[in-house]
Amino acid sequence: MAAEDEETLPESFWGVARQLRHLRKESLAPLDIAPSHARALGVLLREGALRLNELSDRLRIAARSTTEVVDALQDRGLVERRPDPQDRRATLVAPTDEGTRVGEAIRASNDAEAEAYFSILSEAERAELADILRKLRR
Repeated sequence: MAAEDEETLPESFWGVARQLRHLRKESLAPLDIAPSHARALGVLLREGALRLNELSDRLRIAARSTTEVVDALQDRGLVERRPDPQDRRATLVAPTDEGTRVGEAIRASNDAEAEAYFSILSEAERAELADILRKLRR
């Protein structure tokens, strides 16, 4: 029996997760953006302008951490803070044009990495894996 056959299901799962994280980090390197920053930018591109607390909820991180991520993205010119037109005391965070460009480059890079990584699976296996993962996330 080969060593990889002796892995438990959780060990195999976490091994795949580590590989995917490593590939993501490599694909983000040319764009000089951290994975956590890329995640936040992706949420903003999908959902549009959000309040900081809403972004924290979507990212499932502490408000303080969200502020640090947004500060870093703002320093790079990828997001902007602007007043919430529905509540002048609140602030919205939104991607800038450059943030949209970088976010789209990240999405294209992620899609290419995923396609290469999962290419060893048939379409049926990919669909089954996606179903299983969605079931586990519920």
